[in-house]
Amino acid sequence: MITPVLPTYNRAPMAFVKGEGSWLTAEDGSRYLDLGAGIAVNALGHAHPALVAAITEQAAKLWHVSNLYRIPEQEKLAEMLVDKTFADTVFFTNSGTEAAELAIKMARKYHYDKDRADRIEIIAFEGAFHGRSTGAIAAAGSEKMVKGFGPLMPGFRQLKWGDHDALRAAITPNTCAVIIEPVQGEGGIRSVPDQCLKGLRDLCDETGTLLIFDEVQCGMGRTGKLFAHEWAGVSPDIMMVAKGIGGGFPLGAVLATEKAASGMVAGTHGSTYGGNPLGCAVGAAVMGIVSDDAFLDEVSRKAALFRQGLEGLVASHPTVFEAVRGQGLILGLKCKASNLDVVKAAYAEHLLTVPAADNVLRLLPALNIPDTDISEALARLDRTAARIEAA
Repeated sequence: MITPVLPTYNRAPMAFVKGEGSWLTAEDGSRYLDLGAGIAVNALGHAHPALVAAITEQAAKLWHVSNLYRIPEQEKLAEMLVDKTFADTVFFTNSGTEAAELAIKMARKYHYDKDRADRIEIIAFEGAFHGRSTGAIAAAGSEKMVKGFGPLMPGFRQLKWGDHDALRAAITPNTCAVIIEPVQGEGGIRSVPDQCLKGLRDLCDETGTLLIFDEVQCGMGRTGKLFAHEWAGVSPDIMMVAKGIGGGFPLGAVLATEKAASGMVAGTHGSTYGGNPLGCAVGAAVMGIVSDDAFLDEVSRKAALFRQGLEGLVASHPTVFEAVRGQGLILGLKCKASNLDVVKAAYAEHLLTVPAADNVLRLLPALNIPDTDISEALARLDRTAARIEAA
């Protein structure tokens, strides 16, 4: 018999009733150290005082009015994002999936308005994850996501990861845009080298192709810059943002240059909930913290501390772990043992991690995780590996 909640998730046998900082409390009162942060969503941990204050204050005033009217909280957050990024304009969504849909529409509409209605093909990459709508799964193209869902939205092409020659050959007069995650999350914490992002930017400029960065998982301070592409010194034409931008509140956004967004005029796109006062009040509180240079410097310092410890774990447990991947606090342990076995063994140590493709264990802690919790996380990972070795 089917359950009241549609059984599309392989859920762990635990439920949490309270969170504080990097810790979650389960129904039985036991505490777990959270290195998943809701899959990179709780950028400032659980129940951060500034976010609690922002949502409480706004909830007492106004939750929702729809985009039929001006929303001052939305305008404030948009201005903060424009001020700190390449973008000239922002559209707010509820999720990364919705951001992907708009990014696709925006890129195609740009070329349509230039009398190139045939220029619709979007190039994506093996291992990518851009959401679970029909458009987003068509972009990623993996069998796991598309099998059984009928005809896919046409106009997408997937290339092998890191094949530069194939990318150059794939761009044709019908190519509309290239979409890429500067750091793949679901795909196994794979970082695109800076020189490759620079080369991709040059190639797009050369061919008149729009460049879309998906920073839903790797953005909002997670790499030690506000957005991961900043390390390469390049910028996209369109960027998808979500997860950490709301600090746990459902919020997403599409950031774009004026040129790329030129086709999106009144009536071409919309959202009932996107950018409501409640979400944007929380988003502004998050932005006020994570966009601060001193905060980002601390993310990099914590990341170096964590990575050093993880390298030590790889050396200490060579039959369990193979290598450390990623940058900042979007890190992965490439496993020799089954990553799913490691995730389950970590539960016994009251430690929460996230699996990813390519047999990788994802580590996505709160960006403000204390040094003491990093040390505790390393100790619990060490004991987790010992459990695997003893099994």
